Amino acid sequence: MAESIYGDVLLFGKYDLSEVTVEDGGLAKYIDITPTNIPHSGGKHANRWFGKARVNIVERLINNIMRTEDFTGKKTKAYKAVSEAFDIIAKRSNKNPVQVLVEALENAAPREEITRLQFGGISVPKAVDISPSRRLDIALRNISKGAIKASFKNKKSVSECIADEILLASKNDMNSFSVSKKEEIERVAQSAR
Repeated sequence: MAESIYGDVLLFGKYDLSEVTVEDGGLAKYIDITPTNIPHSGGKHANRWFGKARVNIVERLINNIMRTEDFTGKKTKAYKAVSEAFDIIAKRSNKNPVQVLVEALENAAPREEITRLQFGGISVPKAVDISPSRRLDIALRNISKGAIKASFKNKKSVSECIADEILLASKNDMNSFSVSKKEEIERVAQSAR
């Protein structure tokens, strides 16, 4: 176990967050990897501007999984699914699962999208850059949505589907729902340039 300024604070009692690095400079400010035992803040950042940037990235993943119909309001169920998914990721990749999650978020975050501009009665699409906070929100949402969508009418458990989605996204694989959505968004934006 690694000694850090936080002592022996390990996520889920197993994973050291002090060794996790963020390569994407834009997202680094918004991906919070402060060591914590249990990723549950109780919503203390809810009514503050950019408060979600100070919420642990694993908790944000859990909260995004709770947005789906099966997990609405069931944080313990979502917490358990993510914990099991991290065990599967650690076993398959022999890497810290939080590092794999950060790599997946970097690969699944789109860099530009389109907006509609009104000129008289005509609506024209225009490509715009995305802020880092929104990039991270979209990546988290698509990873969660892809994992839940993959588990629907499937013999695999939700935790296996979460692990698959995160692993595929970390490898920048087009079979990942989140990476394919990112490519689609960027392709549409490129055509609207």
